[in-house]
Amino acid sequence: MKTVLTILVGIGMLATLGVMLAGMLGLVRSDGNAGRSNALMRWRVVLQGVTLALFALLLLVMRH
Repeated sequence: MKTVLTILVGIGMLATLGVMLAGMLGLVRSDGNAGRSNALMRWRVVLQGVTLALFALLLLVMRH
């Protein structure tokens, strides 16, 4: 269980980073679609929340 949660937290962190970078690059580009960048930033928040919840669960599992 610990291994699976650790892997999921790592994947969540990488996914959050990837979505954040894609959203920032979209905002920087002058011809970029602002709606798409906003949607990516919303996805970043969701991914961050899921990753933090998984991390909290991992800490609870490791505690026992």
